[in-house]
Amino acid sequence: MSLTHLSDRSKIHCFDMADVKLGSGESFEGLLRRFNRQVQQDRILAEVRRRRHFEKPSEERRKKAAAKRRKSSR
Repeated sequence: MSLTHLSDRSKIHCFDMADVKLGSGESFEGLLRRFNRQVQQDRILAEVRRRRHFEKPSEERRKKAAAKRRKSSR
């Protein structure tokens, strides 16, 4: 399942959403736990937070370089 574009002029990007099916005899709480785990594994919320505000390419490069410096210092 994926989101569709609202209009041709919209800049909303499509991404796959977590899809879980209710098993026989499974409680709603169990289904919700599986859904939350799937969302975390697919990093959907991280992607939504990242796209919440526009980031200039120079800011993106600066953040990427800082992350690379942090990783190499370990």
